[in-house]
Amino acid sequence: MKKVLLIALVLMVGVSFGAKKVKSKLGDIDLTKNKDGGAVVCTAGFNDELTIVKDDETEVLVKGNCGQGWVAKSKVEYVAQLAGDKSMKLEGVDVVGWLDNPSAVFVLENDDLDFDGVNIDRDFKEYLQHTMDREQTEMRNNEN
Repeated sequence: MKKVLLIALVLMVGVSFGAKKVKSKLGDIDLTKNKDGGAVVCTAGFNDELTIVKDDETEVLVKGNCGQGWVAKSKVEYVAQLAGDKSMKLEGVDVVGWLDNPSAVFVLENDDLDFDGVNIDRDFKEYLQHTMDREQTEMRNNEN
């Protein structure tokens, strides 16, 4: 019984992460009861995001706020999902690592009182000795 529950939980988590969203390309769309058309279950608005339940060759079964039904793939487009927060907090976590060449390793934090920061706003024109011509440089290096 525990194995069945574990498999069901894994499948539900996999489906939730793999849920794809679509929306209408042009105006409101009718969701029908059957693949080939038939009775209209509900009408989804232009800005409504619909979740794909089942994907067929030319139609998709979608579920939205108004209900669930079939719609032609040519009438919908996929909605790009946000990447989400990919940051990690290591507060209270011991980080252990090994180096091939043992040496002192330090982690510097920005809240140190003696930390001044680094100014990377530089103008490299002062380092150029003369104006360089692209064609002359290529001829000098036998690149052309």
